Amino acid sequence: MSSDDLERRYRRLLAVYPWEHRRVYEDEMLAVLLADARPGQRRPAAADVRNLVGAGLRARLRVGARGFTEPSWSDAATVTGLLVGVVLLAFASKTLLDQLVRAPGLPPGFAPRGPDLVDWLRVAGWAGVCAAVLLGWRWLAAGLAWVGVLGWGALVAPQASGNPTYVVDMLPQLALAVVAAAAVTVPAPRRRATALLGVRRVLALVLAPAAMVALLVANRVGSPTFNPVDAVSYLVFYGIEASSELVLWLYVAGLAVAASAMMIAVATLTPEVRRRIVVMLLPVAALALVIDSALAGWVTSTMHMGHAIPLVPAQWAMLVLVAPVTFLAGALLVRRREETLRMVALGRNADREQPQ
Repeated sequence: MSSDDLERRYRRLLAVYPWEHRRVYEDEMLAVLLADARPGQRRPAAADVRNLVGAGLRARLRVGARGFTEPSWSDAATVTGLLVGVVLLAFASKTLLDQLVRAPGLPPGFAPRGPDLVDWLRVAGWAGVCAAVLLGWRWLAAGLAWVGVLGWGALVAPQASGNPTYVVDMLPQLALAVVAAAAVTVPAPRRRATALLGVRRVLALVLAPAAMVALLVANRVGSPTFNPVDAVSYLVFYGIEASSELVLWLYVAGLAVAASAMMIAVATLTPEVRRRIVVMLLPVAALALVIDSALAGWVTSTMHMGHAIPLVPAQWAMLVLVAPVTFLAGALLVRRREETLRMVALGRNADREQPQ
C-alpha cells in the first residue's frame, strides 16, 4: 500500500513536465524513482521534489519558447506591428492637426497653442515605422518604435508623482507603442507584411485610419461657430458635433465604415494568424479595462480632491502585470485550442482510414 501511495505522489510531481515529455519518459523516470526509494517510504524526498519540479518547469518553458518560433507568430507580429503603427500614427496626426486647426466653436482666446517639436516627431516617427515595415527594413522599424517608447517614458514618467492621473490615462497608448515595438522586432522575411496582406489589405489598413482622422478634423472645422449672444443648437456624440442629426450620423457612419475596413482586412487572414493578433492586442484592452473599472474611483477622487492621490504599490503592480499576464494567458489558450483542433483532425483522419 505504501508503494502505491509513493507511486501516486511521484506521478503527481511528474505532471509538471510537458505532456510530450511524459509520454516518452514517464514510465522510465517513475521506475528509477521507485527503485531509489527507501523501504517503507511513502512520500517523495525533498531533493526529489525540488529536482522534479525545477526540471519540469524548465522543460515547459523550453516547449513554450519553441511555440513562439512558429511562422504563424512571426506573421501575426508583422501584421500587428503595421496595424498598431498606423493606429499610433493616426493618434499622433490627430493631435498635431488639433494644434494646427482652430475649431469655430472655441471662444476667443482659446485658440490652440500650436504644435511643438514633440508633436512633429511623433508623426514622423510612426510614419517611419509604418514605411519601414512595408519596405521590410525591420531594424529601422524596430529602432524607431523603441525610440518612441523610450521618448514616452522620458516625457511622461516624471509626472507620475505630480500628475498620476495623466500618466495612467496615457498607459494604454504606451502599451500600444510597446506592442508595436515588440512586434516589429520579431524576425520575419523581408517585405513579409506586403506578401502576407496583399495590396488591398495594406491599403485598407493604411487608408482607413487616415480617413478617420480626416473625418474627425472635418468635424472639428465644421463645428458650430461660437456665438456668445445667440444660442447655438447642435448635437454631440462622443465628441462628434453637428448641427443636425443627419450630419451627425453621417460622420458616425463614415467612422464605422473605416473601422470595418480595418477589421475585415484582419478577419480575412488565416485563423492561426488572426488568433495571435488578438492575443497581441488583448493586453492593451485588458489594461484599458482595468483603468476604466478598477481605478475609476481613484480617478474620480483625484479630480475632486484638488490634489494628486498617489497610487499604492498594489495598484502599480496591477497596472504593470495585467498586460504580460493577459498575453501569456492568451498564448496558452491559443495553444490549447490549436492542440485540440489538431487532435480532432487526427481522430477524423484515423476514422476515414479505417476499413468499413
